[in-house]
Amino acid sequence: MIIIPAIDLKDGKVVRLLKGDFNTVQQVADDPVSTAKAFYQAGARYLHIVDLDGSKDGVRKNTGLVQALVEVGLKTELGGGIRSLKDLEEVFSLGIWRAVIGSAAVSDPDFVKAAIEKYGPEHIAVGVDAKDGLVRTAGWVKEEGINYLDFAKQMEALGVKNLIFTDIDTDGMQTGPSFARLQFLRNGISCSVTTAGGVSCNADIQALVRMGVDAVIVGKSWYVGALDLKQAIEEAGPQ
Repeated sequence: MIIIPAIDLKDGKVVRLLKGDFNTVQQVADDPVSTAKAFYQAGARYLHIVDLDGSKDGVRKNTGLVQALVEVGLKTELGGGIRSLKDLEEVFSLGIWRAVIGSAAVSDPDFVKAAIEKYGPEHIAVGVDAKDGLVRTAGWVKEEGINYLDFAKQMEALGVKNLIFTDIDTDGMQTGPSFARLQFLRNGISCSVTTAGGVSCNADIQALVRMGVDAVIVGKSWYVGALDLKQAIEEAGPQ
């Protein structure tokens, strides 16, 4: 299983939110680049970046910082405010390995299809962000009324091979991943599934390994010292 540590950027700072609520924003690290280097030293070879400014406002404001993070040497995926082929062109010009399409996948499925045709399914992921089992967009503030599994199946039918599932109810809460919903999703599709949200400790990582999850994004548990990233990577297997 791949372990993907996360850096959430807002106004150039490394922050975390609780359940995606922008009113709970809290800075959790002093320097994004030093943080990425610490991930690398622990054995991580992947990095997940969320541009929260882009996610909420549709305008990416951290481009220079993203490029600096890419230069650390981790295979970097980026999400937040990617809503057009022009956005994708700009993102990939920074050296990003994989782009994560979130809100636009709901509002413009044709964009997802075009993105896959242009860049290949290995370089595109779709975010399945859900609260109470229903998809949310626009920085998780807009409920779409679409069941998360139905949406995942729609994306798979378009040719999507990589999904990132976030159960908003668990995000930043350190209460453990949403194992039941994750299993339901894995049983319903054949895409690669990365889970995000809720990882509280190394025992959660071990449980996800036993489930056969493809990848997990970790964030707050590392920032507060509850997760030993080096141990997690060793237990998860080759990265």
